[in-house]
Amino acid sequence: MEPNTSGNMQHDGDDDDQCLEIATVEVHKVVPPPRRSSFEKLKTRLKETFFPDDPLRQFKGQPVKKKLILGAQYIFPILEWGPNYSLKLFKSDIVSGLTIASLAIPQGISYAKLANLPAIVGLYSSFVPPLVYAVLGSSRDLAVGPVSIASLILGSMLRQEVSPTKDPLLFLQLAFTSTFFAGLFQASLGFLRLGFIIDFLSKATLIGFMAGAAIIVSLQQLKALLGITHFTKQMGLVPVLTSVFHNTNEWSWQTILMGVCFLVFLLLARYISMRRAKLFWVSAGAPLVCVILSTLVVFAFKAQHHGISIIGKLQEGLNPPSWNMLLFRGSHLGLVVKTGLVTGIISLTEGIAVGRTFAALKNYQVDGNKEMMAIGIMNIVGSSTSCYVTTGAFSRSAVNHNAGAKTAVSNVVMSVTVMVTLLFLMPLFQYTPNVVLGAIIVTAVIGLIDIPAAYQIWKIDKYDFLVMSCAFLGVIFISVQEGLAIAVGISIFKILLQITRPKTVMLGNIPGTDIYRNLHHYKDAMRIPGFLILSIEAPINFANSAYLKERNLRWIEEYEAEEDLNKQSSLRFVILEMSAVSAIDTNGVSFLEDFRKAMEKKGVELVLVNPLAEVIEKLQRSNVAGDFRRPDSLYLTVGEAVASLSSTIKTQSSNHV
Repeated sequence: MEPNTSGNMQHDGDDDDQCLEIATVEVHKVVPPPRRSSFEKLKTRLKETFFPDDPLRQFKGQPVKKKLILGAQYIFPILEWGPNYSLKLFKSDIVSGLTIASLAIPQGISYAKLANLPAIVGLYSSFVPPLVYAVLGSSRDLAVGPVSIASLILGSMLRQEVSPTKDPLLFLQLAFTSTFFAGLFQASLGFLRLGFIIDFLSKATLIGFMAGAAIIVSLQQLKALLGITHFTKQMGLVPVLTSVFHNTNEWSWQTILMGVCFLVFLLLARYISMRRAKLFWVSAGAPLVCVILSTLVVFAFKAQHHGISIIGKLQEGLNPPSWNMLLFRGSHLGLVVKTGLVTGIISLTEGIAVGRTFAALKNYQVDGNKEMMAIGIMNIVGSSTSCYVTTGAFSRSAVNHNAGAKTAVSNVVMSVTVMVTLLFLMPLFQYTPNVVLGAIIVTAVIGLIDIPAAYQIWKIDKYDFLVMSCAFLGVIFISVQEGLAIAVGISIFKILLQITRPKTVMLGNIPGTDIYRNLHHYKDAMRIPGFLILSIEAPINFANSAYLKERNLRWIEEYEAEEDLNKQSSLRFVILEMSAVSAIDTNGVSFLEDFRKAMEKKGVELVLVNPLAEVIEKLQRSNVAGDFRRPDSLYLTVGEAVASLSSTIKTQSSNHV
């Protein structure tokens, strides 16, 4: 079809009647999209939903042998970089591996105590999972092991039904079973390519949740830092502080003195490393130094007889198998599934976020779905080898990155170091005081409180700040899982608001151009007499079609009321600018038809501008398609629509004369 030519409207400020000056303008035809079958559309939609990264593109046009090699490398990333591994890379990896091992050993023991598990389980969890991740993981910097938040959630959720002191064997069985379900859930998300589910944990939610959890974790360490024996089992701020001050008679000055000294030392080491990145090894090695020094002090002065509690004898040897301890039936099945789901989501979110952070710094890609499968399989294997929930820890990964890690071999080096510790060095930890483990945990989690990020959220989006605050307050005053649930619920409510109450704005012409912009945003934009130009800035569907009809009718009422006051020309055209309407359903089509009929009753013509392919296609298939296929009902730009329709008005006015 040849392009039409018609008029373009200019405003004359000296003319009270706002006469129209016509200039030739090219009007382009709105064409329907190419026809596609329903199967092709479904295929495209599924591909964009589950395979946005198109992982199969690397196999196209390759011989069978090459496809097999690529497939093996896709499943086992170690086969991709392993053949090119060199001694130079190993030198860097062995340094970083030994460095993170010095951090992983004391943290592993500490986090196991945080989860109310035997200390040895923390070391088991720092041995097997890193080996699995080294084979399956795609991040070069992720350092795998137990983490504080997952440990806290696991321990607190299981302790609601089972006491770790009265029934330690059942508690351990539930921890391993929860780890299995966490891994199963994580691997399933990756295999089914449902990773977008974890995106419901927004940045604001995570910042608030992590800060609240860090405070709760730190408060829990008051038991060890003060030497209290009778401590509350609840996690909230009020119960913990109440327990602390109701048991002042149990406070041990020896424990407090040792705790304060080592806590100050650890915080000072952390401060030095933050100030000078090259001194990362100071904070990395500080926990192990504290463990060694405190153990020597306790052993030399027999401090365990003077109010300082110690870890006690730890079992020597490598991880014993635990598949026979997994419980898949019984009254606690619901608890372990729920615990696995919550800890799985939290640890997965943390691991992927950490991996992507360091991948961005080194300019390489981390496949989110492969990471989910790697972390999930790692936890499934871990649950059968006496390990509890593990993931990539930020503090350890930061040390790994700063130490110059080149590949996942750093995890292997760390794992071998932990293995040597399990086989030969366990007796050395018998006199390690619990107070030092508490100080190590406090120092580790304090970095989770990100005040600059919270301030940035406050500046950018007050609603996100509300979500962050709800997550934070919910965690510290109610519980960890309820606080997280509240924040996620508010985030989803925000999404629902955006869907059900989409933005519609009135557009005006920027003088001297054919550009149309929001009248409230661009103050020099001018209304066009006889035209109401509205932009719908969201897909139209069953959730918002009724609202859009009511809102657009209100726009018209406001326009007509203002016209009556200004005694201007009556409304002739309502133009809907639909560039942002990426999708429409049957309710949306009905909305357009009902709105068109409502306009006809008022003697106003409805015009659509730049409807996208899906909108045009569904209008064509509906019974109302003919009403919008007329040349004067569909335009590519607002400028063309106004020019063409203005020319029509002028022609009609001339004929009447």
